[in-house]
Amino acid sequence: MEPPRQDYLLRNFELYRLESAYQIRLDLVDVIRRVRPVVRYTVASEAGDEGFETGEVVKTAFSGWARMALELVSNVDIVKVAPPRLGENHPAQVLADLCIDLEKCGEGIRKEWNYLGEYDNLFLLAIDAQRITNGNDSMPGNEQLRLPDEEDPSFPNRYGVVAVRGCMILQVRDETGNILSDLGVPKDAKEIGTKRFFRVALDPSQYAMDAGEPNGLKLYEALNLVVRRHGRENNFRAVLETIRGLMEGSGSIDRTIPSWLQPVLLGYGNSSSASYKSKTIRSYASRTAGVSPIDAFLDYGDTFLDDEHLIASFPGYKVMIDDSFEPESRPFRVKYKVKVIDSPNNETQGNVEARSYPFPKYSAGNSVRFTPVQVEAVRSGLIPGLTLVVGPPGTGKSDCAVQIIANLFHSYPTQRTVIITHSNTALNDLFQKVMERGDINERFMIRLGSGERDLKTESTHDFTKMGRVAHTMERRALLLECVQKLSESLGVSGSGERGADGSPSYTCETAEYFFERHVKMQIAKFENAMVSADTGLDVFEAFPFKKYCLGSKNPRPLTVQEARSLLSEVADVFKELADYRPLELLRSLRQRTDYLLTKQARIVAMTCTHAAIARSQLIDLGFQYDNLVMEEAGQMLEVETFIPLLLQKGEADNTAASQSRLKRISLIGDHNQLPPVIKNRSFSTYSNLDQSLFRRLVRIGVPYIELNKQGRARAEIAKLYSWRYSDLGDLPHVLESSKFQNSNAGFAYTHQMINVENFKDQGETTPTAYFYQNLGEAEYAVALFQYMVLIGYPSDKISILTTYNGQKELIHDILIQRCGPGTPLGNVYPGAVSTVDHYQGQQNDFVILSLVRTSSVGHIRDIRRLVVGVSRARLGLYVVCRSNIFSACHELRSTMAQFEDKPQKLQIVIGEHYPPQRRQNDPLPDERMFEVKDVEHLGSIVHELQEQMIRTEQETTPAR
Repeated sequence: MEPPRQDYLLRNFELYRLESAYQIRLDLVDVIRRVRPVVRYTVASEAGDEGFETGEVVKTAFSGWARMALELVSNVDIVKVAPPRLGENHPAQVLADLCIDLEKCGEGIRKEWNYLGEYDNLFLLAIDAQRITNGNDSMPGNEQLRLPDEEDPSFPNRYGVVAVRGCMILQVRDETGNILSDLGVPKDAKEIGTKRFFRVALDPSQYAMDAGEPNGLKLYEALNLVVRRHGRENNFRAVLETIRGLMEGSGSIDRTIPSWLQPVLLGYGNSSSASYKSKTIRSYASRTAGVSPIDAFLDYGDTFLDDEHLIASFPGYKVMIDDSFEPESRPFRVKYKVKVIDSPNNETQGNVEARSYPFPKYSAGNSVRFTPVQVEAVRSGLIPGLTLVVGPPGTGKSDCAVQIIANLFHSYPTQRTVIITHSNTALNDLFQKVMERGDINERFMIRLGSGERDLKTESTHDFTKMGRVAHTMERRALLLECVQKLSESLGVSGSGERGADGSPSYTCETAEYFFERHVKMQIAKFENAMVSADTGLDVFEAFPFKKYCLGSKNPRPLTVQEARSLLSEVADVFKELADYRPLELLRSLRQRTDYLLTKQARIVAMTCTHAAIARSQLIDLGFQYDNLVMEEAGQMLEVETFIPLLLQKGEADNTAASQSRLKRISLIGDHNQLPPVIKNRSFSTYSNLDQSLFRRLVRIGVPYIELNKQGRARAEIAKLYSWRYSDLGDLPHVLESSKFQNSNAGFAYTHQMINVENFKDQGETTPTAYFYQNLGEAEYAVALFQYMVLIGYPSDKISILTTYNGQKELIHDILIQRCGPGTPLGNVYPGAVSTVDHYQGQQNDFVILSLVRTSSVGHIRDIRRLVVGVSRARLGLYVVCRSNIFSACHELRSTMAQFEDKPQKLQIVIGEHYPPQRRQNDPLPDERMFEVKDVEHLGSIVHELQEQMIRTEQETTPAR
């Protein structure tokens, strides 16, 4: 097994290293072009023997601006060069200080720079404008074949690039010396001054090479530009170090990755062996601690809304429900434990036995009426093994993931679940949905990574490790106050024993003694009274904690069930305080955060990027987990999916339990949508680097569950992409809800392809290589947005998407001109302006899609990109493009043919305003229909509506 495993790791290491280097080069080239280095001459006076002498000083200056780069305030200062370790010929560590000034940065960009912290990677550039040479000599005499800058070997000469050096941040300080990268610094802390001082670690090997060159160390004095990168792309170092470490000690993989997964992962053996119905998993479940046998009762919790939903979720099965409630006392809603016994043959599907139990109070729980296929996905996620869930757009992938997470939490109280997603947006959405259920105590949840700052919850503290410590200490103080009041109500202690500030006199330790010596005795006395007393016993009088639980209320009838419920609440106070007792022994913030992460948290969420960064720290802490739920698995590189499987140590080889603790792995995604983003086309074309692990497992025949009912989009919009899936239908509310049955106000059609001819004698343009723009489509998209806003559409319900970054930037510029300050619309912008690739996983009610290209189809020929583009809209989709180009494309034909029954010029309806009143099937008189000829025609309509809006505002505004 060793050779295929080593080959697997080596392939991932080499491809990821080359792709990372290419992406870094792309980012650096983009920054250098934007900052535009120039030679600047300044006059300086210098004192000499004969007085002052005046001369010119030549300096490299930057005439442009880049969001991701800043000029260094002073030279890089090398502060430490540690001697080499034994057997090495380079320094053990090289530390340097550098300084930047954020004074000229806007608030948003300043905030981005302030978010930089420990372990973030930066790049330092030495640029000498005096060395700039003109011209791209990669293809002399042939402009059409000129190489793009990122591939042109003459680029450094053309921009005066002398050297590039990488570094890693160790510490960030402000002007007064406050350390901003410390663990305990609040995320809303105010930095003092605009200068930031970074202590960074340089590459020791590169430093040794530079030191060996004549005047090599002077290079560090020439570094004058610092460049940062987006977090997702900047985790390359952590990923590469992880893979390299695994190759050096690859035996640990056997102990970390479950034995039932390894053959499937490496692509040999039976591809179905990791499925929950396989003999391998049945055998594993029967002999593994903490795993229920497959045919045992599993706690499905609130997966089913009622008995009818449960029966409908198992079509063809014989369902028997053992109701533990009397008909008159049955609560409005219950939870279920379900045992599914599949038939050994295919003639019948088997039996289902269900047991109901009470639904908790004050909990929203699940409100989704899951389809039978979704229930199968939830069932598979509860059972050991590998679960693959293919979720077409709008089919409730996230809802299934949330239900799996909640069921695992309640079914296995001693187990930990790790949640992984590709993007921060998806992770926050998933985390919020888990929180909104209300049945998972927030003290058991932690969100790792910088994306937590965008998480919106009702909690008083954030979900970072520091926020959870603060929440825990606040909760501890609240519970100790309850213990103090209980003690005072029993006469064990008095109010005089409180602290000078009125704080409780108890700690978690003394509270435990109080519970053992007083509270348990009172509970036992009450229970004995209940057993020995006759039916005439007054429960209220016998209840030991009347003053604490019932306050000054007058005596009232109290049932035994109510009394025991109150006693349980009292016991829960002490049970929770017992969990907090170690925090009284651990004094430092880091110790406390590590304790909460490794001992208390049962749901830990992070992106695949952060998983790579945090892996070494998690392993050092002894972090362990039993379940892994991964969303957006189809968008992750194979190695990004692989690393989250390795966030814990395996058992030692010489122990009896030489096996992985990981029991359940759920990969949820859609391989029919966009794959991982690979910038170097060669790696995608020839090395298949853009194939995710999710897609590879589907291709080799691993059983998967494909969700088959969508509830996001109108039925006619869903048909644009449903042909890509085997049996994608619509949920009932899509066919019945008025939201989906009403028309789009002001439009004759809910979706339409609008042909846009050359505007000002231009179609697509490329100001720089691969930077595609189309002015006509950009103007049309913005004018259409303006039209929608002017007839009442909420601007945040509209998204403008395009297939190229160049077009996105052009649309941004036009929006600022047409909708910015001083315009009639005055700072009204769409909910999103984005590329199709970056908008995957998001959606909006109305989408305007620009396809840009007029000479060829471009990369929308990849049908997966088209599926993402047309599936983002719920209620309205308007595609602006050169229709004859895309309609003639064979790969896109199944989608584009569905637009051909509608005119290729925009059809609007006069006199309608949002919200819509007309039903889709209502007849529309011809005199109310109006055809928009071109972008200039639409612009004149928008201008007229704006004038009308201004007149209306003037008429309704009282004169001063």
